[in-house]
Amino acid sequence: MTIANKHVVAVNYKLHTIEANGEKVFVEETSAENPLTYLHGVGMMIPKFEDELNGLTAGDTKSFTITPEEGYGAIDPNAIAQLPLDMFSESGLPPVGAMLPLTDDQGNQFRAVVVEVTENAVVADLNHPMAGKTLTFDIEVVATRPATEEELAHGHAHGIDGTETH
Repeated sequence: MTIANKHVVAVNYKLHTIEANGEKVFVEETSAENPLTYLHGVGMMIPKFEDELNGLTAGDTKSFTITPEEGYGAIDPNAIAQLPLDMFSESGLPPVGAMLPLTDDQGNQFRAVVVEVTENAVVADLNHPMAGKTLTFDIEVVATRPATEEELAHGHAHGIDGTETH
């Protein structure tokens, strides 16, 4: 079956970034036991990632690159927040490098990375960790199938075979 919108797609991948100096750096990979499974064509993935997979079938392999502009965007030097220390009165001050789960005024959840802890604030970088990075993927399509009505209603895949519960 060919990958198309409203299909559940399972892929194994290796992800590297290309640093400014040209160095290729390993980031992560999936395993045969735990492939990336997602609902194709509904905005869950980077659009360029989905574009690269359109038309592939189970067993196909492909390598491709996603530029920062096609991925998570450029680094925004203004996306730095000074978080008040009293936000951390219960949990304690986080160390530099910690990922902070945050929620904005509209209830959207996101993460920030602690870049500094001062006497007055915890300084957090709100940029996506992959912002400004060129991404290279080596993928293998494990499976694809039409999504069930329940998956479409929920807006996410329920596993490779559609039987995972949540």
